[in-house]
Amino acid sequence: MPEYTTYKVWDAGTRWFHWVNFICVLGLSFVGLIILNGAYFEPSVQTKINLKVIHVWIGYVFSANILWRIIWAFFGNRYARWKAILPGGRGYFTAVKSYVTTFVRGTPQFYIGHNPIGRIAVLLLLLSLITQATTGLVLAGTDIFYPPFGGYFASWIAAPGVVAQDILPYASELYEQSAYQSMRAFRKPFIVVHLYNFYLLSSLILLHVLAVVVSEQKGENGIISATISGRKSSDQTPQDKPLE
Repeated sequence: MPEYTTYKVWDAGTRWFHWVNFICVLGLSFVGLIILNGAYFEPSVQTKINLKVIHVWIGYVFSANILWRIIWAFFGNRYARWKAILPGGRGYFTAVKSYVTTFVRGTPQFYIGHNPIGRIAVLLLLLSLITQATTGLVLAGTDIFYPPFGGYFASWIAAPGVVAQDILPYASELYEQSAYQSMRAFRKPFIVVHLYNFYLLSSLILLHVLAVVVSEQKGENGIISATISGRKSSDQTPQDKPLE
């Protein structure tokens, strides 16, 4: 019988980020797809506004959670920090080659934290998440005039004699139409990026889930359970240094 050793890996801050992010992505995807396909549902104007308000409020939690993870990467444990979650550093490419070789053989090397390929996935996912959050905050200002940019866009399109605080979504009588069209032109690249990055992010998440399942099948036990317990167990010697 092999002897398994249990190692501490993901601290509470990292685990909370993971599951809050998971819930937010599910919620944003669900509401966002309803908004995107609104023509099929023919919702009323007020329903459209309500859906966008829900989407934006979930987006605030999503954005704050990403900001938390960025900050936590400076203060969390060894495996939560930038040096351990992003690709690069001395010997990184050698580690990638060694890991891929053992993975193909069916006996992947054991890492307590992210393995070398997993670090590439983390970088791609973080960039996509940050892009989605940033473009979403801009669109929240252009669609329903919510913070942090809503006041600016409301001032931009307000008709003469209308104050920015009185601007409402879908209230075209309050808009100066040429300014509104200019604002919509400014908005267009943000919504294009937001839409296509959603497809990219969805693809990255599916690949991430698939990679985790395949890795578990190849003997990298505890990847999934560690996001709950914060611990991994293995009968192999880890390639990265354990926490003391």
